[in-house]
Amino acid sequence: MKSTGVIRKIDELGRIVIPKEVRKKLEIDIKDSIEIYVEGNAILLKKYEPGCIFCGSSRNLNTYKDKLICKKCLEQILEITNESDV
Repeated sequence: MKSTGVIRKIDELGRIVIPKEVRKKLEIDIKDSIEIYVEGNAILLKKYEPGCIFCGSSRNLNTYKDKLICKKCLEQILEITNESDV
């Protein structure tokens, strides 16, 4: 992992400030959601992007009953539906 040279302290409530330069580079705005992962002994932060309930893709999404489904998975569901109609 490449070090950026930025060091931040955790405050009394367990919070850290993500530097403005990093937020700008990742297009993270005020009130955006962030996903937090642990990988080995590292904490990874990622801008949250909602995805397809089946494959997780965040491209070409459609909404059905408040759930996101990508075009590819929707096409596969339609194929299965059409096959069962035969």
